[in-house]
Amino acid sequence: MTNRSKKELDSNNLTDPFFKTALNSLSAHIAIINENGDILETNRAWHKFADTSQMNGALDSIGINYLTVCDVASGDDAQDARAVAEGIRSVIHGEIEEFLYDYPCHSPQGKHWYYMRAIRMQYDGPVLVIVSHEDITALKLAEEALKRHEKELEDQKQKLEDTNIALKVLLDRRSVDRKDFEQQVLGNIKETVFPFIQKLKNTPLKSKEKALVEMIDANLNQIISPFLQKMAALEIFLTPQEMQVASLVKEGKTSKEIADVMTISEATVHFHRKNLRTKLGLKKKQTNLRTYLLSLS
Repeated sequence: MTNRSKKELDSNNLTDPFFKTALNSLSAHIAIINENGDILETNRAWHKFADTSQMNGALDSIGINYLTVCDVASGDDAQDARAVAEGIRSVIHGEIEEFLYDYPCHSPQGKHWYYMRAIRMQYDGPVLVIVSHEDITALKLAEEALKRHEKELEDQKQKLEDTNIALKVLLDRRSVDRKDFEQQVLGNIKETVFPFIQKLKNTPLKSKEKALVEMIDANLNQIISPFLQKMAALEIFLTPQEMQVASLVKEGKTSKEIADVMTISEATVHFHRKNLRTKLGLKKKQTNLRTYLLSLS
């Protein structure tokens, strides 16, 4: 306030040039109403909004009863209008110090939202209430964009979760199918291949042919042995010679015996044993190789 007494400010001198200049400098749409709800003064922002919105009557709206307009509102805005009227009356009657409310005010030109604030003027005189409407469209649009983005992220998250579930189901199914296939292959070998090998072994053959049959029999037995299946399940890659050495070590053969059976040098056997310990994670352990291999049977 100026040096003038607060008592000098009433509904008769709201048109004071200084007061009007200050009022017109504000970006909010402002109306000053009395205890009955009559509009006594408005600012330039109010006039501009009234003109843009093609409101009925004078652009300054002076003389119109703000509360009556809210009370008789109909359509989509009726509920917001009733809430505003009730809040302003609470301020007029001194039940609350201020009333805050945000509401939509859409038009053919686009969506708009406003933040309304009603508060008593602090002066010694008749009750006067300042009602301001601030355009918060930019803030609301940003909130809507954020909510859309959050919804998109939530949808993407749900899709990823659904995809992960579907992928897990497929992997589980693949694992089951693989095991079924392995069992089917093993069963077929035992039922359809071994009988013929046994017939060949019982047939008079030349030494070279007999050796080939024995080799085929031994290799097939290695393929279907639970020991080698366990090694495969551990995803340990062994070369064919390493697999042979592992099988013979498990049977309790010495390095010399293994060398004789495989027709390789003992040095080569020691090389394969060293590789086996490394691949099986026994390189820095005191665990006996044969004991470990037996535990896999």
